Amino acid sequence: MAFMAVLESDLRALSAEARRRYPAVKDGAEHAILKLRSLSSPSEIAHNEDILRIFLMACEVRTVKLSVIGLSCLQKLISHDAVLPSALREILATLKNHAEMADEGVQLKTLQTISIIFQSRLHPENEDTMSQALGICLRLLENTRSSDSVRNTAAATFRQAVALIFDRVVLAESLPAGKFGFGGQLSRTSSVTGDVNRGINLSDSLDCESISGGPPSMRGTLTETGRLGLRLLEDLTSLAAGGSAAWLRVNILPRTFALDIIEFILSNYVAVFRILLPYEQALRRQICSLLMTSLRTNAELEGEAGEPIFRRLVLRSVAHIIRLYSSSLITECEVFLSMLLKVTFLDLPLWHRILVLEILRGFCVEARTLRILFQNFDMHPKNTNVVEGMVKALARVVSSVQVQESSEESLAAVAGMFSSKAKGIEWSLDNDASNAAVLVASEAHAITLAVEGLLGVVFTVATLTDEAMDVGELESPRCDSDPPAKWTGKTAVLCISMVDSLWLTILDALSLILSRSQGEAIVLEILKGYQAFTQACGILRAVEPLNSFLASLCKFTINFPAETERKSSALPSPASKRSELSVEQRESIVLTPKNVQALRTLFNIAHRLHNVLGPSWVLVLETLAALDRAINSPHATAQEVSTPVQKFTRELSAQYSDFNILSSLNSQLFESSALMHISAVKSLLSALCQLSHQCMSASSVLGPTASQKIGSISFSVERIISIIVNNAHRVEPFWDQVISHFLELADNPNPHLKNMALDALDQSISAVLGSDQFHDYKQSKSLENPEKMEVTLDKLRSLEISVISPLKVLYFSTQSVDVRVGSLKILLHVLERHGEKLHYSWSNILEMLRYVADASEKDLVTLGFQNLRVIMNDGLSTLPAECLQVCIDVTGAYSAQKTELNISLTAVGLLWTMTDFIAKGLVNGPLEENETGVGSIVKQVDSEKMEGETHSISYNVREHASYIDDIDCERLLFSVFSLLQNLGADERPEVRNSAVRTLFQTLGTHGQKLSESMWEECLWNYVFPTLDRASHMAATSSKDESRGKELGTRGGKAVHMLIHHSRNTAQKQWDETLVLVLGGIARILRLFFPFFKTLSNFWSGWESLLQFVENSIVNGSKEVALAAINCLQTTVTSHSLKGHMPMPYLISVIDVYELVLKKPSNYGGSAPDKVKQEILHGLGELYVQAQGLFNNVMYTQLIAIVDLSVKQAMLTNDNFETEFGNVPPVLRTILEILPLLRPTEHISSMWLVLLREFLQYLPRPDSHMQNEDDSQTNHEAPNGTTITPNKVAVSPGSGSTAATNSRIPSYIFAEKLVPVLVDLFLQAPALEKYIIYPEIIQSLGRCMTTRRDNPDSALWRLGVQAFNRIVVDYVSKLTNGDPETTMNKPAKTRIWKEMADVYEIFLVGYCGRALPSNSLSSVVLEADESLEMSILDILGDKVLKSPIDAPTEVLQRLVSTLDRCASRTCSLPVETVELMPPHCSRFSLTCLQKLFSLSSYSHEVDWNTTRSEVSKTSITVLVTRCDYILSRFLADEIGLGEYPLPKARLEESIFVLQELARLLVHPEAASVLSLKPRLGSAIEENKENDENRSHLFVLLPSFCELVTSRELRIRELVRILLRLIARELALEKLSLAENNSSIRRHP
Repeated sequence: MAFMAVLESDLRALSAEARRRYPAVKDGAEHAILKLRSLSSPSEIAHNEDILRIFLMACEVRTVKLSVIGLSCLQKLISHDAVLPSALREILATLKNHAEMADEGVQLKTLQTISIIFQSRLHPENEDTMSQALGICLRLLENTRSSDSVRNTAAATFRQAVALIFDRVVLAESLPAGKFGFGGQLSRTSSVTGDVNRGINLSDSLDCESISGGPPSMRGTLTETGRLGLRLLEDLTSLAAGGSAAWLRVNILPRTFALDIIEFILSNYVAVFRILLPYEQALRRQICSLLMTSLRTNAELEGEAGEPIFRRLVLRSVAHIIRLYSSSLITECEVFLSMLLKVTFLDLPLWHRILVLEILRGFCVEARTLRILFQNFDMHPKNTNVVEGMVKALARVVSSVQVQESSEESLAAVAGMFSSKAKGIEWSLDNDASNAAVLVASEAHAITLAVEGLLGVVFTVATLTDEAMDVGELESPRCDSDPPAKWTGKTAVLCISMVDSLWLTILDALSLILSRSQGEAIVLEILKGYQAFTQACGILRAVEPLNSFLASLCKFTINFPAETERKSSALPSPASKRSELSVEQRESIVLTPKNVQALRTLFNIAHRLHNVLGPSWVLVLETLAALDRAINSPHATAQEVSTPVQKFTRELSAQYSDFNILSSLNSQLFESSALMHISAVKSLLSALCQLSHQCMSASSVLGPTASQKIGSISFSVERIISIIVNNAHRVEPFWDQVISHFLELADNPNPHLKNMALDALDQSISAVLGSDQFHDYKQSKSLENPEKMEVTLDKLRSLEISVISPLKVLYFSTQSVDVRVGSLKILLHVLERHGEKLHYSWSNILEMLRYVADASEKDLVTLGFQNLRVIMNDGLSTLPAECLQVCIDVTGAYSAQKTELNISLTAVGLLWTMTDFIAKGLVNGPLEENETGVGSIVKQVDSEKMEGETHSISYNVREHASYIDDIDCERLLFSVFSLLQNLGADERPEVRNSAVRTLFQTLGTHGQKLSESMWEECLWNYVFPTLDRASHMAATSSKDESRGKELGTRGGKAVHMLIHHSRNTAQKQWDETLVLVLGGIARILRLFFPFFKTLSNFWSGWESLLQFVENSIVNGSKEVALAAINCLQTTVTSHSLKGHMPMPYLISVIDVYELVLKKPSNYGGSAPDKVKQEILHGLGELYVQAQGLFNNVMYTQLIAIVDLSVKQAMLTNDNFETEFGNVPPVLRTILEILPLLRPTEHISSMWLVLLREFLQYLPRPDSHMQNEDDSQTNHEAPNGTTITPNKVAVSPGSGSTAATNSRIPSYIFAEKLVPVLVDLFLQAPALEKYIIYPEIIQSLGRCMTTRRDNPDSALWRLGVQAFNRIVVDYVSKLTNGDPETTMNKPAKTRIWKEMADVYEIFLVGYCGRALPSNSLSSVVLEADESLEMSILDILGDKVLKSPIDAPTEVLQRLVSTLDRCASRTCSLPVETVELMPPHCSRFSLTCLQKLFSLSSYSHEVDWNTTRSEVSKTSITVLVTRCDYILSRFLADEIGLGEYPLPKARLEESIFVLQELARLLVHPEAASVLSLKPRLGSAIEENKENDENRSHLFVLLPSFCELVTSRELRIRELVRILLRLIARELALEKLSLAENNSSIRRHP
């Protein structure tokens, strides 16, 4: 073991030290070493006296070294329990001897050994050993020769021994373990709040006793250990009193030391005095007497008792007794407290009073102590109010600062002390401080202690209040329940009593020091006290203290400069957000740090106590209103700012951080109202209203004060709005209160306040309607529990009505237009933002809007209508079913109002919106499912549109099915229709036109959903009456021109707006309405006619409509007539093609058209033509759409109507063509519709009627012969028939051609008619076509023959082109064997004869001649020549060369016609040939060339019978014509002699000779030539030779005559011909190749 080794080492050291002078000690040490080696544990050592004995022997020597070694070894043995208790006396005796030694080391070792003894099992158990041990310490302590270290060690050892003794007393008496109390003065923290909290934590172990109401039961008997402790306490008390200690055997001891030990025992062993009666009696009789004597101040204290340290110990002891034993020592504590308080009054040294103030402060900051004292004394009627006395004493110290000469210096020092404490450092003076400075510091220290004491009381009250709240005796200020009338809890009663007793004194003192202090730390600490005490008062519902503290706090929040009376004549601008000080008031508002902290404190209090402030809110709000003005004042600055700057610059600077924070706190306070109890919210709102009321009366006085008052009102209103916004979910209890104030404010004459009230009302209503409770309406209706649903809906109904009704009250309770406008704007905002959430207030809203519609002010009507428009566009689905009718009526009222036209027009459009909404309820009507009903018809008419609408409707129906089921849709629809019908008679044309449009558009859009009965009512009560009324008004309205709206004046004369001539009279405006009515009727007839015709009385309505149409066309304006026609036309054309138009309806329409065309119209100008054009277009379209319904009679009637129109147009447009050179509009329209009138297959016989009807308008047989005096001559046609001028072919079955004496139709109309007729003719069926063929050819021939009389006209050209088309078409079909050409031979013969007549007349008489026209350009002449050539080409190349079945005589006539045309040049005398135009000779040559072409033969030609006959005829004619030409050439050449022949004659002869050389004829053609028999036989022999030139033999004599011609070219050509003849006769000498070459060289 280490202990054994150490002990052996010590023994060896001892042996070594005593070896020389003390052999006995040496021997004993060695002997002990040997003994020690045989021992193994401390207990064995304890039972062997040799070990202990050797150490005692060493101590007895009393040498320093041996004593030190011996004492050290004794300490080891005692520490390891290696000494028996029986050896204690001997050891104490040794220690006593060593205590008398003069060596300091030995004395210290002695004291150390005493300390170890008290801590070991050798602890003295009897009075002797105890007194002996303690006596050693005391003698060393009292020995004046002892060093300081020895005395200090002795004092510490004695203190430790006392502690060990009393620890054993606690253990022996079975007292509660541990030390109670504080063991000394509490150390101070950085704040009073910290001191209070720390005192609470350290006193938790004693709380049970204090709360239980008294000390535990006491015991009178003591154990031996207890008696030892008591003897020790008594001796200490005696020593502290200046006496001697008999038991301790001490005559004198420092009283301070004894008192310090007593103070230690009192503070650390509370249970000993509370439980053990002897101790308690010693405390009461001895210690208290000692302390009372020591506290006396009426006599001069001498000696140690007068020292400050002794006074401090006395006071500390007294404090401990009061703090720990006041419950059992009531009287003594009361005496002590009285004596302490008395010290504060007496003129004692300042240090003495400071000591007392420290004690009092300690009581105040210890919540437990203060609570016990107040319970035991202040709350006990027989005892003195010691706590109240303490507080007053402290307040007196604080108030002394007012009378001190150095008050400012003291306050500054106080602030410095608080600042140092806040930083955690001790405040101290400089070493060289003067006495005056020390005095100021001492006074400041006293004031600081007093202030801290007061704050300690405050925080103690707050702490106890929180404790009572924690245990349930008090309710939290945030609790929603109402507090009881009286608190009954013990702690709660205590707190209330303390507040009632102390608040006034505390408030006076704290407000004084706060008003005089500027230091940040002290201000913060005091404001914390304000906050704590105010909150405690709020929790305790102590109204008067609460209000007083709030009022005091508010005084420190903001400092406005002293206001002087100034005159001002103007109020602040209403546009400014808040009222500001007038421009003249330039004093700055400075917020000091104290103000800022006070404001923050106020905010903290308000947040904490918002549920309990009640009427006290007024104090808070007045301050916050002032703060609001300061924050928004342009002159407000922080204290640090010394130079004024611009406002926007200041807002960016650091000084405004406080302003921003305060502004944020200001807002957060009211935002947190959502957490308040409802009663608290009411109180807050009442306070705001009260503040606003107070300022309203003062706002009427002009000046800065009024500006501030308006600012306060603005603050109140804004905060009310904030409360509403944050409490929108529970607004019902205080809504009426708020609204009443807003309404009152709106009634104020100040416009700024009016606008403020209106804006506040707007924001409040919007906030409430935007809350969650209005979002849950649908969920409420879906609740399964009917009772719960009913309760919820009733609550919502009440709330909604209360929210919306103020708008109605506001509107009707004032005559101010501005206020009314404001109420309507608010309503508009509500509807736009939250209209879908309204359910129960619609009746009030609509009633209000209905009243607005009759207002005379335009602004009101405009705003009212904006509200209505929002309802109609977005809110119909939320309207209750019973309000829809009201909504319709209101819309009608706005439509009928006369204030603003645009509103009326838009309102009419809203009625359409209403019908769309109502029609959703008709989706499932009976007609919707009927395939033959309206729904299917409309889908056929406009399938895409209807599908889209049906999809939209079905979706909405599913969404609002239950809602729509409750609506009487039919009644509502008729209500809308009735309104629209009445508006259709409005005196304003724009309104009635809009109403008419809307009426018919709604009928057209939703007609498929109307039942049969609904449609009948619509037709007879709305549609036709609307037509009748519009017609009547149009007929009876004034025709006088009306002036437009006056725009101003110019030159003293009024300037009016120009009105278009089409609507510058009332009648024209009504005509415009009538046109719209007709358009609407046309639309519904187009959509629903198939359904209408099934109605029982519809035919009568149709007849009335026809009568009206007839009337309108005959007597109405052009626009009305056109609209009437369009009405019928749309109906008929829409349904004829689909087979929905019955024959009677179709015939009735045609009859009306015929009738109106026969009657003259009353309107002039171009209107009749336009009407007729429209009718004719309609007829054409009608026939196209309904051609399957037409029979012969109807078609004949149709053609007769068109024919009548043509004749009327020709009669009424005599000079139109002459003046304008155009076809009249009516005739142009007829030309447009004519192609549409093609008869269908089932009335194919009508082709003849159609074509013959219009052929009469082509030139008649006498038209080209008629002269100016109308003289008539007969013309013999080539076929031998005679045509008179007045003879017109009459169409079978047509009664319209009776007027045979009508004038000749114009060429211009004929020009346009010819292509149309030809097109129609070519489309006609074969049978009808070949019947009319001759007539067509004749008519075209007459057109062609107009060339001579009017060569500039295009008619003859069009006739030629048309004739060519017909001929080519006919020949092509014959050639191709078309079945259409299979007709009887006489018909064909007649056709060919007519063609031959046309060819003969036109070619011979009108082609290739010099016509008298100087206006034709060269281009036109070339075109005409080309046209002549085209007809020749068709005749020569197409007709005569095709395999046609024309009679031989016709073919001969055609060839003869070509021959006659070819003879033009040669038949003229040589003198006149040069006068003939070039084109004439070219025409003649072309005809001659056609004869050569017809006579020629080549292998490529398809030779047929017709070709053979034509060739035979033409070769004969050609040979004759060539012989004549050559003979005439020879004669003319001889006759002219030396003169040259005309160029035309020479060219003609050369052309003949060339063509004769090229001509090859077919043998069949050659057979008809007159040749000699021998030549004929030769030809027969060469029949197989294809190159037959028999025609040259016939002309050989002429060739021989020409050999002598002067013309070289003639001679050369004749030589070629003669060679060809020689070759034909096989007499040629040249080879065939040479012959051909020669021919090619001379073509």
